[in-house]
Amino acid sequence: MAFLLPEVLFEARGQAPAPSKDFCQLLVNRKDVVFRWWKISLRSEFREARPGELRESHDDFLDDPSLQIRIAYIFGPGTLDHIFNLCRGKFDFLTRLPDTLLLRIMDYLDLEDVFRLAQVSNRFARLCNSDKLWEMIVRNSSGTITEEMAALAREMGWKQFFFTNKLQLQRQLQRRRQKEAD
Repeated sequence: MAFLLPEVLFEARGQAPAPSKDFCQLLVNRKDVVFRWWKISLRSEFREARPGELRESHDDFLDDPSLQIRIAYIFGPGTLDHIFNLCRGKFDFLTRLPDTLLLRIMDYLDLEDVFRLAQVSNRFARLCNSDKLWEMIVRNSSGTITEEMAALAREMGWKQFFFTNKLQLQRQLQRRRQKEAD
């Protein structure tokens, strides 16, 4: 499955914490970790400083505490943990799937599971609350959806349409018919 991975697995850019003004870039490729820095200073002894680059294989990175400390200091411990997982070969293929495929998979979940999945990440929350998913859920759970009902669902949102009881839907459809007749 590693052939599904892009060449660049992770990239981050940032400025070192104060008082430093150094700019840093971190790249994790399939084969190595690349850490680049640009010294930014008004002090005369650093004006001629050239950008630096440190390139290490995944195994060498896992054994290099000084680089790990620099990365944690600049990019944070969460980023360092993520890079550890990438270097150890622990890839999250689910997050690399396109939204359309994830929506098709999510359509098979129970409602309780959809609500739990929405708490996993911002991306899954957006997908779990999307009209596309709720349209699929409504169309699969109810028999036939007339064009009038679909228009009402698009107007009010498919999720809202799903959770509205039948009596309220009938009232809203009657109001909609009256507006169209007037």
